[in-house]
Amino acid sequence: MADLFESTALGDIDLANRTVMAPMTRSRADERGLINSSASEYYGSRASAGLIVTEGINVGPMSNAFDRAPGLWTDEQTEAWKAVVGRVHEEGGRIVAQLWHGGRASARGLLSDEQPLSPSGVNDDLDRLQVWALLANGAYVRIAATPSRAMTVREIQDAVNEFGVAAANAARAGFDGVEIHGANGYLVHQFLSPTINLRTDGYGGSIEGRSRLLLEIVSAISDAIPRSRIGLRLSPFADYNSTRDPNPEGTYGRLAEWLRTAGLAYLHLADTNAWTGAPDYGRMLPIFRDLYRGPLVVNAGITPERAVEIVRSGEADAVAFGRLFLANPDLPARIRAGGPYNAPQPFGIYGGSNSGYLDYPSLEADAKEIARD
Repeated sequence: MADLFESTALGDIDLANRTVMAPMTRSRADERGLINSSASEYYGSRASAGLIVTEGINVGPMSNAFDRAPGLWTDEQTEAWKAVVGRVHEEGGRIVAQLWHGGRASARGLLSDEQPLSPSGVNDDLDRLQVWALLANGAYVRIAATPSRAMTVREIQDAVNEFGVAAANAARAGFDGVEIHGANGYLVHQFLSPTINLRTDGYGGSIEGRSRLLLEIVSAISDAIPRSRIGLRLSPFADYNSTRDPNPEGTYGRLAEWLRTAGLAYLHLADTNAWTGAPDYGRMLPIFRDLYRGPLVVNAGITPERAVEIVRSGEADAVAFGRLFLANPDLPARIRAGGPYNAPQPFGIYGGSNSGYLDYPSLEADAKEIARD
């Protein structure tokens, strides 16, 4: 019977415990996509996680759903990430880079006035796409999505190559691995959806065609990083960004068959609908557990108490926490102690200064404050 604080391995990535910091967009890079100088402290203070998955990192200039999200396609961006990775390693942690392409969830204002790219140019639901920008007055707000256009085959191949380059840069920056963002209605998820992907060429139609982009991305990344250090995040039932798959069990059942022999480090399942109080964890897990036998990480608005049960029962090998890790840098220590837990502040989640970013107290700081009182 495994314990939440027992060591484990996800492929060739060794974890000191089974608490994972989920990827969380913070939007504090500069206009060149350089991760902010405070990120070393932000991530370093959370190095007691068994594994940190970074915020989504853009793989190229046409991937940007959130203004001021960082990138990993230039040498300058890569150098900026080295400081972050170095700090996490100094603190004894492990960290992987989540590689992200926003696809149709974007706007011209974030893409140097270019039209967003998508599988088929489906634009009947732009009001449901989550695109965010930093205003001149410092406010970080949701903006209107721009109608996308269908990618050419050459543009699809360019996107695949971008993932490969970003993975090579992640290796140069010292990351312990990468995670492919195949969830939350972004480009990989868009291609998997038979509603958003209406292509009639080799990248559409059957599940094999709709999965081709993902498989080619895995292959491209494998040229730079061993598969035993590549994770994949999926959210089969997510309503976020309106992927609208009418048969997720069929789509992801076939993917589970491929994953069984793909040799990836881990599968990261995200129940995105749990954010809005409509969890699908009970439907999601059986799709994969019958076929996929590799390391599994789950993320579904899970409480620490439920996480203990999930690991002990063998439902998953590790549990990823999002907002709890955002507000509690020393989350593993707080779980061991049974709390208390800081609540996320209503400001500073996206963009802005170090307020709401570096000012969440540790359990030790809380104890000193109480002692002073």
